[in-house]
Amino acid sequence: MHTDSDFQEQPNNPLHGVTLEQILRYLVRYYGWRNLYYEIEIRCFYNDPGIKSSLKFLRQTPWARAKVEELYLSLLEEQKMEREFETDPTL
Repeated sequence: MHTDSDFQEQPNNPLHGVTLEQILRYLVRYYGWRNLYYEIEIRCFYNDPGIKSSLKFLRQTPWARAKVEELYLSLLEEQKMEREFETDPTL
């Protein structure tokens, strides 16, 4: 049984509330399958790539999932810095 504390917000966790599927779709939209493969050399991104098959692999392979989450977080940070620079180019 879940308690209220199980569902507390995690303000310091940028992945909280974001599903692996959402992360993967975001990365595919940004990079495309081929470039995503060049960023993270995971064969399922190169050989007949697809969301469903990639999700299955990532859910079963912790090191691969960690690499995808790491790339996602670094991309978000990069985009955040670009937005900040656009609003204040003296940074």
